Amino acid sequence: MRIALLTETFSQRMGYIQNLLPKYFARLGADVHVISMNLTPYQRERGSREIFADFTESLVPGDTEEIDGFQLHVLGHRMRLGYPRMMGLSNKLVSIRPDIVQCQASIGWIPLDAACMKLRLGYKLFTGNHNARSTAGVSLEATLKNRMKMLVQRYIPGRLISYAVERCYAVTVDCAEIAWRYYGVQKDKVEIMHLGVDTDYFHSAHSTEDRSEREAVRTSLGLDPRDILCIYTGKMTEEKNALILAQAISRLRGMGKPYSAVFIGNGVQKGIIETVPHCRVLGFMHFSKLAAYFRASEIGAWTGNESSSQLDAAACGIPIVISDAVFYREHVDGNGLVFRYGDVEDLIVKLLELETSETRNRLGQQGAKKMEQGFSWDSVARRRLAHYQEALGKSGHD
Repeated sequence: MRIALLTETFSQRMGYIQNLLPKYFARLGADVHVISMNLTPYQRERGSREIFADFTESLVPGDTEEIDGFQLHVLGHRMRLGYPRMMGLSNKLVSIRPDIVQCQASIGWIPLDAACMKLRLGYKLFTGNHNARSTAGVSLEATLKNRMKMLVQRYIPGRLISYAVERCYAVTVDCAEIAWRYYGVQKDKVEIMHLGVDTDYFHSAHSTEDRSEREAVRTSLGLDPRDILCIYTGKMTEEKNALILAQAISRLRGMGKPYSAVFIGNGVQKGIIETVPHCRVLGFMHFSKLAAYFRASEIGAWTGNESSSQLDAAACGIPIVISDAVFYREHVDGNGLVFRYGDVEDLIVKLLELETSETRNRLGQQGAKKMEQGFSWDSVARRRLAHYQEALGKSGHD
């Protein structure tokens, strides 16, 4: 089976679906081609260039590279109606001749062009939606003008694309609702299939090497053996509000509680967080290196909206704390806690509920088991390949 995965951006350093799903497809015997534009992740978000300036790679149009068993193809782009459009996608798909084309999005130029090319090449087309309720920028209380704009720019194009699609993979329940309610995807084609965990790296400490690595990381952070280390990873923006975790740590220390925190990432709040005692800030690092820091921590805490790192931390056997800005909570049910977004007092209460090692170990073990059994990229890849094969079988493909 030859698969082409189309994505706006690609980065080997980030543990995202763009580079992990094709890795596991390839392991299962598929011939996989990832086609990306020469754009950096989050390139449309305000301030992203400064946040990721020293971290993201530059992609050059025309380049090809083999990575983890799949081929990466980089195409150029042009802005059309305010959105980037792949240049040369038609010729690239003709040269690859895929059986399956998987788009990351269900609306936009990429799925629209892929739907048109399907008429010529006859592949089976699948799309997805990763825009959750907290990030999609949609509202039931939108004005009539905004609703009409959404209808024209999102719903109608999305519905036209949907007619050419086999399935649309929504990664959470609210992503599924966004897909059919606002993006025009036919409801019976929406399939909820969560993101995965790369279990090559993210697992609980089960070896002498893992435990030695944990101690080395804690020593490098200057921790006392009694310290209860909380970890946050990602953008330190106003929306993510990582600063509230630093404020909670400061308050807990004032109560005589041995809590500390490590923040890994960058953003406008970084400078303030660095001034808070018992809070250490590190820059972005390759996603595989995060595993050692998760295993060196007692609690994972994300104070804003969704983050795939929440899954990775749970897989490493630590309980996680998230804000109620996250609508989807399957990954935290039974192995973590939820606090009120922006409420430092409630965050402190939740962190104190995880003060004993017995509670942390119980929740952490439940989370690690859940991630291994139901959230691995291997299991996600196997389920998608079964759907692809089913679609090809219907059309008589080999």
